[in-house]
Amino acid sequence: MSELDYRDAGLETRLVHAGQPRDKEYGALASPIYQTSTFRFDTVQDAQKTIAKERPGHAYSRITNPSDWMLEQKIAVIEGTEDAIVAASGLGIIGSLFLSMLQSGDHIVCGECVYGGTSFILRENLPPLGIETTFVDTTDPADVEAAIRPETKMLYFETVANPVMTVTDTEAMSRIAKKHSLKLVVDNTFMPPPLYYPVRHGVDIVIHSLTKYMNGHGDAVGGAAAGSKEDMAMIRARGTSRVTGAPLAPFNAYMIMRGLKTLSLRMQRHCESALAIAEYLEDSEYAQTVHYPGLKSHPQHALAIRLFDGGFGGMIAFDFKEGYRGYSAFDASCRFLNNLKTIGIGVSLGDAESLIEHPASMTHLSVPREAREASGITDGLIRLSVGLESAADLIEDLEQAASHI
Repeated sequence: MSELDYRDAGLETRLVHAGQPRDKEYGALASPIYQTSTFRFDTVQDAQKTIAKERPGHAYSRITNPSDWMLEQKIAVIEGTEDAIVAASGLGIIGSLFLSMLQSGDHIVCGECVYGGTSFILRENLPPLGIETTFVDTTDPADVEAAIRPETKMLYFETVANPVMTVTDTEAMSRIAKKHSLKLVVDNTFMPPPLYYPVRHGVDIVIHSLTKYMNGHGDAVGGAAAGSKEDMAMIRARGTSRVTGAPLAPFNAYMIMRGLKTLSLRMQRHCESALAIAEYLEDSEYAQTVHYPGLKSHPQHALAIRLFDGGFGGMIAFDFKEGYRGYSAFDASCRFLNNLKTIGIGVSLGDAESLIEHPASMTHLSVPREAREASGITDGLIRLSVGLESAADLIEDLEQAASHI
C-alpha cells in the first residue's frame, strides 16, 4: 500500500491517518513508540549531515524524536499549517514561543483574560527581560488599536477566553495585525477542530494545550504550536530545544495521537451536552449569569455562530448568585463544588470526565485581584468542563449540589 497525502481528506480521516507512516518493518497498526534519548549513526559523516539538517533523521530527543515528529505532522495537517511543534506542556510551548520570538524592548498586546499560567509569564517572567505586555479587551478592536506601540511585535489572545468565555473576532484582529505587521497568535485550546480553524481566519500561530481536548482522556500532558515552517523552526531552535528544553515525552506523543483519533466524535458530544447544561443553568435559581457562546443571551452569540462551524464547545462559566441561601457568592460557590458527586473538582478540562473549578481560588489565583475583576473573574465565577457522561446525570448532580448548600 502506498502512502497518501491526507491534507485534502476529511477531518475524521486526517485525525486517524495523518502524520503516521505505515510501519514497513513489522506492519504494526499502531505507530511504534521511540522511547530513546539518543540515536546512533553509522559514520561521523552521517551524524554531521543529520545535525546540520542536510539529511532527514534524529540525533537527540530533546531536539526531535520520531514519535513527536509524527504527532507534529498530524497536528499540522489537522490545523492546515505548514508545520507544527510539540512540547512537554501547553505552558512549555507558550513560554518557548515568547522567549524565541521576542527580545528585550519588544511589546505584546494580549487579551485581558487568558489562562492563569500565560498571565503569570506575561506579568512576572517577561518584564525583567525587558518585554512588556498591555492587557486589553480584544472584543473591542478600538482598544486593541489604541494599545499598539511602535515596539509592539505580537497580538495574543484566546479564541474563547479562559474562564469568562468571551469570544474575539479573529478576522478583525487579523486585519489589525496585518496593518501593524504584528505576529498574530491564538490559543485555540477551548475550540479545537472541528469547531474552529484559526489559520483560515488570518492567524499566524495556533496554540494548543494538548493535555485538554486533543488528548481528551486525562492521562497525558503536552502542548503544541502550529504555523509556518519558519516560525516553527525558530521556536524549536531557540525555545523548546534550548531555553526551555521542554520536549514532549515519546510515550505522551503516542497517547495524544491515540486520543486524537476520536476528537471529532468527542467534540460533538461535548458540545451537545454543554448546550443542554447551559440552558439548564440559565433557568436555575442559583446561577446569576451563564457564559456560553451557544446561548442567545451571550454577548457574542452572533459572532460565535459566524466563526464556529462545529458547535460552541464544552466549556461553561457561570456566576453564582450573591446571597444565595444567605451565603456570599464566594462561599456559596465553594460549598456548591464541595457537594458535587459525579463532577470532579479539578483545574484541567477537555477530558471524558466532567471537571469543575473556582478560578478565583484555583486556576487564576496568581492573577492580581484587580486584574481578575477587570476581566470578569468574580468571586462567584465557576468554570465547568462538560465531559462525556450523560447530560441528564450531570444536571442532576448540579441540582443536588445546589440543594445541599
